Amino acid sequence: MINNLNAQIDESTLTSQHHENGKFINETPTAPTTLAKTLKIMWRYIRENRIDTEPNQALPMKVVSRDLLDGLSNSEIHVIKLGHSSFILKVLGEYWLLDPVFSDRASPFSFIGPKRFQPTPISIANLPPIDRVLISHNHYDHLDKNAIIALKEKVKHFYVPMGVEGDLKRFGVDENNISSFDWWQSTSLGNSMVTFTPTQHFSGRGLSDANTTLWGSWVIEANGQKLFFSGDSGYFNGFKEIGDRFGPFDLTLIETGAYDKDWHDIHMTPEESVQAHLDLRGQVMMPIHNGTFDLAFHAWYEPLNRVSAAAAQEHVALCTPIVGETVTLGKAYPTTPWWK
Repeated sequence: MINNLNAQIDESTLTSQHHENGKFINETPTAPTTLAKTLKIMWRYIRENRIDTEPNQALPMKVVSRDLLDGLSNSEIHVIKLGHSSFILKVLGEYWLLDPVFSDRASPFSFIGPKRFQPTPISIANLPPIDRVLISHNHYDHLDKNAIIALKEKVKHFYVPMGVEGDLKRFGVDENNISSFDWWQSTSLGNSMVTFTPTQHFSGRGLSDANTTLWGSWVIEANGQKLFFSGDSGYFNGFKEIGDRFGPFDLTLIETGAYDKDWHDIHMTPEESVQAHLDLRGQVMMPIHNGTFDLAFHAWYEPLNRVSAAAAQEHVALCTPIVGETVTLGKAYPTTPWWK
């Protein structure tokens, strides 16, 4: 069943075991974000010698056109990477977006903050009418206010974590076009089904709204095939539970990037990303959340190098499309090491 929350979160109406004192919590407690911790990280950005945080040349990309999208079959699941954790899917003829971020910066400001390494392969104006938009959580690199405002008239329905409906309504989205989900809630969408599943992360878009909205991942089932979209997460036992309940998955889209020792509990290392894929009982893994924004201290290409080595060691099949390249579930998967 869908849990529709068309008003601000009211703690008295919630039955979630992971909601306490007006805040959502992880199943395993994670370190809180404190002023001291924030200042420490800022000091590191000032003092540390960061190497290769951005590409020094143009990255490969395939331009996506409306004709290309319309030419994809209506009997399969097609996945096209738009950059970072943003995707356009064609699911049995329907157009879906996952965490659509189109702005130049993953930031509340247009003049400061992490800037894109390359543009998206298609503009919002050139997108077809969108049947469904799935959001994992409300951080700026996953929930893009300007993109939602530009998309709202061409999207039939938005599917969001508990509380994020408040963000969308503030962006001007009609509340009747939003459905909000708690962990493990599912809904049937004609020939497909989506389930909102747990992650180990946090939420917030400002100084006063930390963890007032939920975060999570999505399981997509259609045509006898299954796709997992991780959103953001630290490594935790929840991946195995999701795999036990819904696996095996034909393709897993797993966060692989923006990790660091100072926030290890809420972002995985590449080696942990491979283990998460194994826990999920995935058949093929696509590393996401990399190659678009500078969000950590590592080199921009390091996550892809490390995940490739870990996958080879664990005999995991990787799918590594360039931005704009079409991946069709069950067909030959691209494996080019484009970051090299």
